[in-house]
Amino acid sequence: ALQENAIKIIINKKQLDLGKTLEDQGVTHNAKVMVLQLEQSDEETKRKVQEEELQRKKEKDISEKMQRTKKGLEILAERGKEGLVWEWGAGHLADHLCSISAQKGACTVTSVYTFCSTELLNTVDNYAVLQLDIVWCYFRLEQLDCLDDAEKKLTTAHRCFQRCYGENHERLIDIKGSYGREKVLFLRLYLLQGIGHYHSGREKEAAEYIQKASRLYEELYVDPEKVYRLSLLGFSEQEARLALRACHGNVEHAANLITNRREEKAQIRREERAKRRQRLEDINTLKSMGYSERAAQVALHHAQGNLDQAFKFILDNPELLLENDDDDSVASDQFQVSQESIDQLMYMGFSHESAKQALKVFKGNIHLASQTLAHYGGVLPDSLQLSPEGSSLSEESTSSKDSPTDSPTDEDMETDAVNEILEDIPEHEEDYLDLTLEEEEQIIHEYLSYIEVPQH
Repeated sequence: ALQENAIKIIINKKQLDLGKTLEDQGVTHNAKVMVLQLEQSDEETKRKVQEEELQRKKEKDISEKMQRTKKGLEILAERGKEGLVWEWGAGHLADHLCSISAQKGACTVTSVYTFCSTELLNTVDNYAVLQLDIVWCYFRLEQLDCLDDAEKKLTTAHRCFQRCYGENHERLIDIKGSYGREKVLFLRLYLLQGIGHYHSGREKEAAEYIQKASRLYEELYVDPEKVYRLSLLGFSEQEARLALRACHGNVEHAANLITNRREEKAQIRREERAKRRQRLEDINTLKSMGYSERAAQVALHHAQGNLDQAFKFILDNPELLLENDDDDSVASDQFQVSQESIDQLMYMGFSHESAKQALKVFKGNIHLASQTLAHYGGVLPDSLQLSPEGSSLSEESTSSKDSPTDSPTDEDMETDAVNEILEDIPEHEEDYLDLTLEEEEQIIHEYLSYIEVPQH
């Protein structure tokens, strides 16, 4: 039987409108009729098209968001390499990369670790936590086709934990005094390993790991009454949970731990503010000598904050001397050098030609011109030499790189990408350890009901 909404009737090359009479549509006797049976009705087709368009838009939005995330992380990582994130704190970024991963698409964060040395990756747990986050995403999205990759990532996570914590957590205990907070990571690790074994048909191994996760859950369960008691002392729930786990549930010890941590963090903030003040003073000192702010930042980073070494670094890297923070768009060859300035440099012992060329390159800045000529024996280095047309080689190379990617619009986009990352970074450095374990408890009970627990 044919359904009305699943057929099309064609008469005289036109589709018959079922809502009008045949006479109104010019249908006469003996007209040839073509009846088409559709796999689905027009309404279903439209709905399917709309759903596909929505899905494409959703995938596009996700792709764009992941690209913004990757771009923002790459910018932050690059600034960290150049020492340009000091005002926010590069260490803060390292502590929280893992917390972004589950929210922003964990795979995009992996690229940032290419900037990290092996030594660093062996001493921090971020990379291991990232692997856990990715596998947790697989599980929550029911991506069972990723089981092989999940198993590799969990193995990597376990190995990384052993390297940075020690075989028996001895390094963690030396640094933090306990490892109670970090046990939640092992709970999730064992739980995910158990789930992987279960879906791979290894029920015995699944039971072993899920039981290990279950025992850890019992150990790490935090009594809400104790959290409430600590909240009455002015501590947050997060501080309370973390401290209670670190102190094995002892409320008094947890309160002392939180107080001590707060004092330590306050001292760190004071020291960081002092470092920032000193760095600002050093930057202003270099700026007063005629160098750009970016050149000063890069030089101080490479000189590890030593002002004298930073000054030498700038002179040894003359391309930094052309860094300019202002909007002066006058080209070097168009800059009019005053005879008085040339005479001042000649009085210092430099030739007329060198003096004129240096003043053109530095657009009349006598201090930069004299310092550079003195450092290079009275002659500008090749990277600052003017071409026959009058512009410096460095300016030519810079201008040749000018492209739409340097436009203000793209700068704004980069700023937005970085800000989007920073907004997702939590204030508390141990946020990634503060799991309520409500989800984990439910999943443990669910999988324990699937498997036969061996009787002892």
